[in-house]
Amino acid sequence: MISLSYLLKFLEEDAPFGDVTSEAVIPEGIRAKAVIISKQEGIIAGVEEAKALFEHFSVKVSVKKRDGEEVKRGDVILELEGDARSILLVERTALNIMGRMSGIATEVRRLVEKVRAVNPKVRVAGTRKTLLKPLDKRAILIGGGEPHRFSLSDAILIKDNHLALVPLEEAIRRAKAFSVYKVVEVEVETLEDAIKAAKAGADVVMLDNMSPAEIAETVEALRREGLRERVKIEVSGGITPENIGEYAALDIDVISLGYLTHSVRNFDVSLEIIGKL
Repeated sequence: MISLSYLLKFLEEDAPFGDVTSEAVIPEGIRAKAVIISKQEGIIAGVEEAKALFEHFSVKVSVKKRDGEEVKRGDVILELEGDARSILLVERTALNIMGRMSGIATEVRRLVEKVRAVNPKVRVAGTRKTLLKPLDKRAILIGGGEPHRFSLSDAILIKDNHLALVPLEEAIRRAKAFSVYKVVEVEVETLEDAIKAAKAGADVVMLDNMSPAEIAETVEALRREGLRERVKIEVSGGITPENIGEYAALDIDVISLGYLTHSVRNFDVSLEIIGKL
């Protein structure tokens, strides 16, 4: 689970000087019972994060649906009992976290299942195209995908802007010399550069913005050179839910999509007060 200190930052942003509405309207000391329910079908995520926030304010939480479970419209995810003001203070932050994470997890699960139906060995990964990495990366994992790099510190990914300054073979040589523990991945856009990268010792070759036909040709060229089994093949760029099956059918290892996090559709969850205690 994500650290409580990280989660509390969202709550501090939402209520920097408290919840003035609840403090003005609800008498101190009133206790209430509430539920968080799903308003649609999908994969629920962010349950542990919501639980941690409520429990921090001494609200008793009973988990009815766990992270990664399928839910239907109307399903109860959490039951809450505690101080009414505390429940309402945490409400929107918890729902926002669950809504975003569940939206990502639901879409990841859908695409993972679509890809596996075509080629079970291909993995679906996210990217760093997000500012909410702890939440988004965990949501991708809950949905059954690969998080890819969490940060610039995790692995070496040599991209076009690096190669605009340092030749490809030299960049790989320098990267391999930098650390024996870091995976070295190289982003390429041509068959010729894919072969150069594999020959130079890259661990992963990312074929960027290539059509399925171009990727198939590149993979076949790597095989002819005896290089295919020496590298992982990742494809990225221009991949959508509509065409992902075409890419999955190829002899590749990973499909990465920034779409999973930069175009997430929020999952609809709601908190309802169902009575006083």
